[in-house]
Amino acid sequence: MHGVIATHGHCFDGLASAVVFTRLVERTLGPQRFVYRACGYGAGQPRPDARMLNGTLNAVLDYRFPDTTAPGWFFDHHRTALATQAARDAFERGKTSGRYFFDPEYSSCTKLISDVARREFQLDELGLDELVRWADTIDAARFDGPEQAISRTEPVLRMMSVVEHYGDDKLLAELVPELLEKPLLDVARTPRIEDRWRPLSVKHERFIARVRERGERRGRVVFVDLTESVLETVGKFVTYALFPDSVYSVIVGRLKNGPKISVGYNPWSGHARDRDISEICARYGGGGHPVVGGISFPNAELDRARRVARDIAVELA
Repeated sequence: MHGVIATHGHCFDGLASAVVFTRLVERTLGPQRFVYRACGYGAGQPRPDARMLNGTLNAVLDYRFPDTTAPGWFFDHHRTALATQAARDAFERGKTSGRYFFDPEYSSCTKLISDVARREFQLDELGLDELVRWADTIDAARFDGPEQAISRTEPVLRMMSVVEHYGDDKLLAELVPELLEKPLLDVARTPRIEDRWRPLSVKHERFIARVRERGERRGRVVFVDLTESVLETVGKFVTYALFPDSVYSVIVGRLKNGPKISVGYNPWSGHARDRDISEICARYGGGGHPVVGGISFPNAELDRARRVARDIAVELA
């Protein structure tokens, strides 16, 4: 007997959500044996379906509600979490179980799970406050400024980059149990993280240089086309550090599993946000939050990805 936790892969909030949810279940139902699955939206990436959710306890975290099968537990905070009528209907039916939680006002899924644990299950102390704080800071971009957001002097931010790059099933299986036993900072400083970060640091600097070279100002938008070669790594906040007065950014790049568009609002621009980025991305099959979103495409649709990225830049400008 085992449980399956399907969470957003290659994402610090997805990892932290799995940790906090595991603690919630252990405190309410007793020790469990979990398999952790990293899900994504790109071509060929795993999605939670009946084949994946084959445990005695199944949960979907920080990811859209699945169309084809209803999980036992569900937590998400993305406005696009209930993307189809089938998903909305299944979610409404399952809410009566007291194990489905969706709130788009939350800045991170980790914080949502933590608050539900306190409010609904009377678990006032999970012992994971530092992990919850960092997950919420990272997912909401609550940094002091864009320079801090792209700096990697903080061990936890180096760990964030490692998770974003390597965060598949194997890494989740390594890190979730460790984070349940040790303080976040201790885990972030382990050779497991530092050895993986060392080659990423070079790629991180290379990405910054490419954005500096390729970034174009289009009114209040920074548009960056990085599709000339496959990206080794992606930095979410680089455009805001390089173009600090820009209000929005649109980056289109080629990842190994297909093109992806990343759209974001610069919270340090000094200008109010007047667009819902999640709504824009949802029109093209993507999703996200009002302040950040993304759209993934199959490898064969590179030209379409470029075209959609240009259209979004025009709309935001």
